[in-house]
Amino acid sequence: MRAIWKGAVSFGLVSVPVKVYAATENHDISFRQVHAKDGGRIKYKRVCSIDGEEVEYADIAKGYETDDGQMVVLDDDDLAELPSSSSREISVEKFVPSDQIDPILLEKSYYLEPDKSAAKPYALLREAIREADRMAVVTVSLRSRMTTAVLRVRDDVIVMQTMMWPDEIRKPDFANLGATEDAAKPQELKMARMLVDTLAGDYDPEEYEDDYASAVEALVQAKLEGGEVTHAVEEEPKAGEVVDLLAALQRSVESARSSRGETSAEPDGEAADEGADEGADEAASNTAKKPAAKKKSAAKKAPAKKAPAKKSPTKKAAAKKAS
Repeated sequence: MRAIWKGAVSFGLVSVPVKVYAATENHDISFRQVHAKDGGRIKYKRVCSIDGEEVEYADIAKGYETDDGQMVVLDDDDLAELPSSSSREISVEKFVPSDQIDPILLEKSYYLEPDKSAAKPYALLREAIREADRMAVVTVSLRSRMTTAVLRVRDDVIVMQTMMWPDEIRKPDFANLGATEDAAKPQELKMARMLVDTLAGDYDPEEYEDDYASAVEALVQAKLEGGEVTHAVEEEPKAGEVVDLLAALQRSVESARSSRGETSAEPDGEAADEGADEGADEAASNTAKKPAAKKKSAAKKAPAKKAPAKKSPTKKAAAKKAS
């Protein structure tokens, strides 16, 4: 496993350097959307819902939609003013009884590994939590946002589980829930308890299997062995796409300059290439469109290799979006 975060657990005057690892992984079956006729992957374009035109990545901003349907556009300066945190500390606020933490509040789980020099304080914290039968409520900054979490012990590892905020838990406001209060008769309740006792037992995760995933894998394997495989022909990039890329970069340059109140004449000939290079760098720094700038440079230095170089990223992007 690879650590996704490094920091320290602090409680009182004790600090425990740790590495954080994702404790779970999703094994859900993922299908691609393809053309039933030839197996070609379905591609999507970023299109504006108002004018119907395809939108360049550099022109996409973040928008917040209000409850009444109004859209507020936020730029990079607005987002920079939002509160963020880059603290590398998992701060223990208090130790609470385990039964006070409703499981519905728990979100994603992480393993905490002690640093080489932190074996003793790590063991001290682990055993204190285990013997007290409590969970440590902590605050931690993940992905620049402060959140709450709990620390508990699983086997010999301290597990951190992030928590939902209280206002993220929906209330079960059901009209028919009240009718269930006195619905069960004493004799029926007695029989229900007998059924519970009959089915009582210990939980063993090995008794359960994802039969859907197993069935899908068996089905796919059977089709592979039977030769039922479609090899989709990838469309070769056309030479005109290089020109389109240059034009898109030029438009991004002009847009970036226009937003700063600058004006520039349309370059031509060799100057156009130089202007596109310089403008692409400016646009990259202001709009975070670094991939486009790199593609432009590659197209200028080695135009003969442009088509195959662009093919792989296109496939990866399409696969990711389709999933």
